[in-house]
Amino acid sequence: MQLIRFVNLKAKKMVDTPKKGHKPIDALEVPPIYWWPPNPLKASKYLIVDLLFPYGWFYLFLALIFWFYLTPNKEQMIALNFSWILPIWLRNFLLLFAIAGGLHWLLYIKQNQGSVFKFNGSWLAVNNRRFLFKNQVRDNMFWSLISGVTIWTLYEALILWSFANEWCQIVWWNEAPIYLSLLAFSSFFWGTFHFWLVHRLLHWPPLYKIAHDLHHRNINVGPWSGISMHPIEHILYFSGLLIFFLVPAHPVLLIFLGFQYAILPAFSHSGFEKVVLFNKFTINVGNYFHQLHHKYFEVNYGNPLAPIDKILDTWHDGSDVATKIFRSKQKKS
Repeated sequence: MQLIRFVNLKAKKMVDTPKKGHKPIDALEVPPIYWWPPNPLKASKYLIVDLLFPYGWFYLFLALIFWFYLTPNKEQMIALNFSWILPIWLRNFLLLFAIAGGLHWLLYIKQNQGSVFKFNGSWLAVNNRRFLFKNQVRDNMFWSLISGVTIWTLYEALILWSFANEWCQIVWWNEAPIYLSLLAFSSFFWGTFHFWLVHRLLHWPPLYKIAHDLHHRNINVGPWSGISMHPIEHILYFSGLLIFFLVPAHPVLLIFLGFQYAILPAFSHSGFEKVVLFNKFTINVGNYFHQLHHKYFEVNYGNPLAPIDKILDTWHDGSDVATKIFRSKQKKS
């Protein structure tokens, strides 16, 4: 899939009507790295281009900025106190606010591309009692910024404190640059596997009822829906960061993985497959695979990068045939 494509916005509006909503033409496939027989060219392109560009490099660049300029030094972090935790909370808060808020402003307030590439034909809910303040966006912002950023920050602070006290083993870049580069790359796979594991657990009926239902109120998702979750879900969701108690690493990779958990969902829940820039070309932002999960609930628990759903027969590729099969299974159950 090309990241950037030229588009005729006026022509596209004729296809993506508000009532119909947008549906990608191609059915979803497992990534080329899992194809058999292997296709080395496409697999390499997927790993080097599709997986890393531009968001992987963007998160890594941000992580380096945060580590060098916006994270307290080791001496400050030896003692666990709010004097250095609060600035970390603030910079995480501002980053999520800027990215999720920026996407929301562009796609839902300014509406510079209307409903073009929008998966759901409806706009976000207002005057709906299911949401705090009867407003979906305000509800999502509350849970994302107050609960989500706080629990993300507490995990980050706990691990930074452990790094400072050498309870987590630090590996410096000048000591093992290849190892750390591979670790940064593999963090995408770890994050995807951990997400599937936690997400599947959250669909256990008792846990779904007390926690995950809050996230699934967002059938029609927007950028602020990404980490709009119950605190119990946030605790489970961000627990993937605890991997650094087991795996030696540099603290910048903790920040990098944190961005994958906290910032990436703003893009994957944007509600749009693509953002149109200057009425001429597009950039991929949305995640149709996960969009289908919010629509049908009992499919696509993970992400294509770790296609566990394919193995366990919960994969929905977005086609009409897959929808018929899914509904047939529902009737039998």
